[in-house]
Amino acid sequence: MPMNLTFSLSYRCNSRCKTCNVYKKDSYELTPDEWKKVFKSLGKAPFWVTISGGEPFLRDDLLEIVRALYDNCRPAIINIPTNGILHNRIPDRVKEIASYCKGSQIIINLSLDDIEERHDAIRGVPGNFEKALKSFNGLKKIHLDNLALGIHTVISQFNVSRIPEIYDYLIKLNPDSYITEIAEERVELGTIGCAITPTLEDYSVAVEFLRSRLKKGSFSSVGRLTRSFRLEYYSMVQRIMKEKRQIIPCFSGFASAQVAPDGDVWPCCIKAEPMGNLREHDFDFKKIWLSEKANNLRKSIKNGECFCPLANASYTNMLHDPKTLVKASWNFITLK
Repeated sequence: MPMNLTFSLSYRCNSRCKTCNVYKKDSYELTPDEWKKVFKSLGKAPFWVTISGGEPFLRDDLLEIVRALYDNCRPAIINIPTNGILHNRIPDRVKEIASYCKGSQIIINLSLDDIEERHDAIRGVPGNFEKALKSFNGLKKIHLDNLALGIHTVISQFNVSRIPEIYDYLIKLNPDSYITEIAEERVELGTIGCAITPTLEDYSVAVEFLRSRLKKGSFSSVGRLTRSFRLEYYSMVQRIMKEKRQIIPCFSGFASAQVAPDGDVWPCCIKAEPMGNLREHDFDFKKIWLSEKANNLRKSIKNGECFCPLANASYTNMLHDPKTLVKASWNFITLK
């Protein structure tokens, strides 16, 4: 069973990002009762869970779903990304989630791809940046030991040349962690053929800057851990872009997976090829996970028939690769 699971609760989104077309898709969303059945079938298997969308805070029943996840699975980490637009809702909902899920580390990652109007232009919503900062400031007022607040930037062709300015501005907000991922053409996001990925040359300039800042910065324990793996992630992405192959073995479909809003189970969101649908298998994750179709997809991944720099899966892959794990551990020990 996978240790890292992403549950996409909805494709609904109140952003109109240049790097994502997921809002155009129909969700056919699982109900809270259906999600509860899924979580019961998983038991205590997942260590790290990401609750994503679309925009997850658009679901009025988000708290009910996360409570069911916690009651049945008790993951060590629950990560929730958000665009921050719903500033009148997000802080209160996060406080309720973190207060209930006391045994899990709750990480809220606020998506900020640039500064002020430039961010709004990328995200397609006037006023997005201002509303996101209101959410950030509201979240900063929540003082719970199990809550961490991060900032997340998607590096695309639309902002790659501005990463130094973006980083220097956002880091002054004092998030617990700052992470980036590269914009990718994904089946899930409807961005195949959209040319959103920066060139290797431009990306390399951006990550060299980020490496230098990460090595000099001062971070919380969560931030230090993220930084340790982030330094290795940057190098891996550069090699994947250059060599166009898996640099370390990919464990998508083995140690990580994703569940779409309609119950499709994927090894990852890049290929978004279903192993099966939970509604068609009595909401029993294990039935799908152990199916012949799932095994065939795993063989394809193991044979290196695909490659990508998907950030979520990359963390799991690095944890399962001894050489990378040693390097990341050394980063954690030596970089203060």
